[in-house]
Amino acid sequence: MNEHSTQQKVALVTGANKGIGRATAEQLAALGMTVLIGTRNRQRGEEAAAALRRAGGDAYAVTLDVTDAAGVREAAKWIEDRFGHLDVLVNNAGISGSGQVSPEDAVDQIPSIVDLEMVRAVFETNVFGVISVTNAMLPLLRHSPAPRIVNLSSGVASLTIAGDPNGPLAGLPASAAYAPSKTALNALTVQYANELRKDGILVNLADPGYVDTDINNHQGYLTPAQAAAVVVRLTTLGEDGPTGGFFNQDGPLPW
Repeated sequence: MNEHSTQQKVALVTGANKGIGRATAEQLAALGMTVLIGTRNRQRGEEAAAALRRAGGDAYAVTLDVTDAAGVREAAKWIEDRFGHLDVLVNNAGISGSGQVSPEDAVDQIPSIVDLEMVRAVFETNVFGVISVTNAMLPLLRHSPAPRIVNLSSGVASLTIAGDPNGPLAGLPASAAYAPSKTALNALTVQYANELRKDGILVNLADPGYVDTDINNHQGYLTPAQAAAVVVRLTTLGEDGPTGGFFNQDGPLPW
């Protein structure tokens, strides 16, 4: 094992070469953590890590496609060999798909249901990828005195909010992929939180808000740095902090 100090906190952020993941990595590095930039594209990961190092942070790129189980295991092995432990896991990597329940132009014909392969692809990244990465990293997190897992969700995951015909999400097009995948992620996170509570591993969900990123063609009004604040807060909870919760910048969200 590398002579990396066991006192130095190590954080892995998936999908961290841009957007909210990149901003989260920057803020964790600014707190003095060693940050591992998980990304499918090695070159982009190296560029992001180099930028963090130029800014005074301690950062390394990790090739990590959350849908590649063998690659996830290799990443975990590399982290184990290099650092011996992991303190923070941020499951940020996600895709949107298109995901409308039926096409808007289907007027005079029976609407075609959304492409199931696309829905499967979204769930593969947003749900199954989180399971794969979390399970691979759990042995490393168990070596931390204060392990924290934060999963990136969305306000559209809230059944309470989405089901309100007069609520803030009423104008959004129906989604068979992205929104249900995040609702599933919420349910999954509660299961992890319940299972890991006895081990002192806090597992929570962050809704970053409507953020200016590629996933919405940069239509959001929050900057990635603003969105990352709630994620970072959940990674630094004290031992008496919540687990199994769903939070945005203002506090808890309804399920």
